[in-house]
Amino acid sequence: MKIKIDYGKKGIYVNLPSNSTVLRPLVTNPLKNPSNTIMSSTSSPINSQPLESIYKQGMVVGVSVCDHTRAQPRNEVLRSIIKKCDGIQKDNLVVFIATGSHRQSSKLEINDMFDKDVLSMITIVNHNSEESQELKHIGKTSKKTSLMLNKLWLECDLKITTGFVEPHFFAGFSGGPKMIAPGLAGIDTITTLHNYERIINKNSTWGITKGNPIHEEIVEISRLARPDFSIDLTLNRNNEITNVFSGNLQDEHELACNFVKKNAMQKTDKLFDIVITSNSGYPLDQNIYQSIKGVSAAAQITKPGGSIISVSECIDGFPYKSNYEKLLKTYNNPRTFLEYIKQNDTKIPDQWQFQIQSQIQMQSKIYLYSKLGEKDVSDAHLLRTENIEDLIEDLSSKINNPSICVLPEGPQTIPLLAK
Repeated sequence: MKIKIDYGKKGIYVNLPSNSTVLRPLVTNPLKNPSNTIMSSTSSPINSQPLESIYKQGMVVGVSVCDHTRAQPRNEVLRSIIKKCDGIQKDNLVVFIATGSHRQSSKLEINDMFDKDVLSMITIVNHNSEESQELKHIGKTSKKTSLMLNKLWLECDLKITTGFVEPHFFAGFSGGPKMIAPGLAGIDTITTLHNYERIINKNSTWGITKGNPIHEEIVEISRLARPDFSIDLTLNRNNEITNVFSGNLQDEHELACNFVKKNAMQKTDKLFDIVITSNSGYPLDQNIYQSIKGVSAAAQITKPGGSIISVSECIDGFPYKSNYEKLLKTYNNPRTFLEYIKQNDTKIPDQWQFQIQSQIQMQSKIYLYSKLGEKDVSDAHLLRTENIEDLIEDLSSKINNPSICVLPEGPQTIPLLAK
């Protein structure tokens, strides 16, 4: 059977054995008029005053948005905020790109993220987690994590978070509190939140919030940071808006998570020998770092000793010159890296991504179909393939009656093993 798999901006078609299992999220229809729904939601928010009632003329409004690797519908949300903050001047509407530990978004990427008319009405700040002068210490969490957050955002008169909610491979779900930490946090705060012990915890995984040490601590940070208003969207496979949740951050995010869990998390009754996954296509499959999310989704249903085939364009490399690239090239193999960070209290930016990758590689082989050459893929400790169909045929020939599953939309579908 021929299956379209998300890859870059156009996708690719792959012929799979007819007995392959295909897992997709439930079809969710887009809102007929998302702009009107956002306007309505922010006027009747969850456990909060309407946004237009909170805003007072002359306020400096700080809005956090996702960076260039996320398919967030930023323009629709920002237009609604501009209307609610009637008469606000460009200098007083500051949009913070919540990069977390990622590199800053380039001018070209910013022009792709925002419409020209929206750009003409906002002031952009690219968060830099490693620039201490741009951060402010606001205390410690109950777990003694030191909190350094973006100083300019904290000083805004009206602080708004905006994001979209989907299952997340160690924080449970995206959006909500993640738009403050790690989104607008300092690098020391981020590395503590993502240390070895938190990442290896069995509850630090897809769709789990209760008992998840990472989710619970970033929620605590969001309470300490005291945002005034939050807007989260949910999206379907075409990145169309399917629902809007706004108001009190913790309350609206919990409702959004429950909504997403019903649609994105699909049960299956068995593990598979071979699992093919995308990374949801562009913009999420721009680099190997992000592609580990799709690999992690596949790993949930891969037999020990099985194979994962990641279909991810990776036009931005590791990304190149990132901490993740340095880590990959520093350690000879995943096992050596895991042993080191287990024995040492390391706080290296991006180590969590390599840790998750390494944990998966202790159980499964990971193949990568991308635009990267042999050296880059080898440096990432992955196995390169130029032909998905040939690889599946080769792997299948070595297994008696192989079971095969494909996640065409990657981490937009999170498989759950039925108990």
